[in-house]
Amino acid sequence: MKNKLIASLLFLSFQAWSADTAPSMPATKSATEILQPARNAIKAGNYEKAIELLNEADQKKSADWNNLMGYSLRKKAAPNLSEAEKFYVTALNLDANHRGALEYYGELLLLKNDLAGAEKMLARLEKACRFGCEELQDLKDSIKQYKSKKP
Repeated sequence: MKNKLIASLLFLSFQAWSADTAPSMPATKSATEILQPARNAIKAGNYEKAIELLNEADQKKSADWNNLMGYSLRKKAAPNLSEAEKFYVTALNLDANHRGALEYYGELLLLKNDLAGAEKMLARLEKACRFGCEELQDLKDSIKQYKSKKP
């Protein structure tokens, strides 16, 4: 009888607890979902809009966010290479193997005529992409093109 009483009390206490739980919070958007509008603007070549959307998203602790901001600043009609560089460096400080940031920072370094710096980014990409990746091939092609234009 004593065991039945204890079991009944436990059962009722669990029911009371579950009835008193707070409602679950709605799921928050993932970083990918938050950054998707900016990615869409970039794909459309609207870098000013991408910068605006990235500022609204305010994901400064995200390597992806910093990479996209650097890319947008570098590609807009009046490029801001020094600001773009800061965002690429921040992205790489957050994720040392961020393939996009390694590629794009390497391309920015080529714009600054820093072939040695771009080749360092290429070496880092080779380690990050052990079996090859699109970013690695793109930076290799950019370096090859850069070298072909130099006397």
